[in-house]
Amino acid sequence: MAEASAPAVPSTELLEWPKKDKRRMLHAVYRVGDLERTIKFYTECFGMKVLRQRDIPEEKYSNAFLGFGPEESHFVVELTYNYGVDKYDIGTGFGHFAIATPDVYKLVEEIKAKGGTVTREPGPVKGGSTVIAFVKDPDGYLFEILQRESTPEPLCQVMLRVGDLERSIKFYEKALGMQVVKKVDRPEHKYTVAMMGYAPENETTVLELTYNYGVTEYTKGNAYAQIAIGTDDVYKSAEVVNLVTQELGGKITRQPGSIPGLNTKITSFLDPDGWKTVLVDNKDFLKELESSK
Repeated sequence: MAEASAPAVPSTELLEWPKKDKRRMLHAVYRVGDLERTIKFYTECFGMKVLRQRDIPEEKYSNAFLGFGPEESHFVVELTYNYGVDKYDIGTGFGHFAIATPDVYKLVEEIKAKGGTVTREPGPVKGGSTVIAFVKDPDGYLFEILQRESTPEPLCQVMLRVGDLERSIKFYEKALGMQVVKKVDRPEHKYTVAMMGYAPENETTVLELTYNYGVTEYTKGNAYAQIAIGTDDVYKSAEVVNLVTQELGGKITRQPGSIPGLNTKITSFLDPDGWKTVLVDNKDFLKELESSK
């Protein structure tokens, strides 16, 4: 007689898991054409610190993690350099990263003095009072510089463009347990944004989803890769994502399991617009950080 399989968790109960899970945005991964050049720019112009670096010659790539505080508690960037590739296409879908600072004018002056490219001079946002500026890094990635008196998380936004905002909001709420922490519609400029995250936007990093009226598709390019988010259970989290993709679109691209050589358990998936997220086991992530010290 065949053994009875474990009873399936009812979908309603399963969909509660992301809200109970211990989630945190860990890092954004993207590709650069010259690792040392980008490290120099981020440390000298933005004031980031190099947190760790690794070179994997057998796979022909190296990467560096930079941010404003330790990875155990801060969102960081993971820069990837693939041997011999010095240029990437950012595409039309990726928007920008954002850095919060108490004095936008001062930081922009310092960036200019070090040869940085400012694409929007500091000044109040249209229709509001928050002072912002935009700066372009050596690979063409845009960084919004945002006025904020104080914040525990200076690296505070990843902006991605989506073709159906309500569908995306539902996806990130259900699949990842995020909340809409702010939503702004600007009919005069024909766009709507939803800030999504795990805490108020002045306390954490948020995903800024932007919908431009009438635009349903964007090119992804090959530069920006993904965001990584911590979870206490990659297997259960993958089950949830699998359920949500059946309703809203998207797909699992890597079934849950350990990365060979690292023993860190992950799963990855695409949202309905094709943006990639990797879920990383929280305990394994901390072990990985410990072993890299």
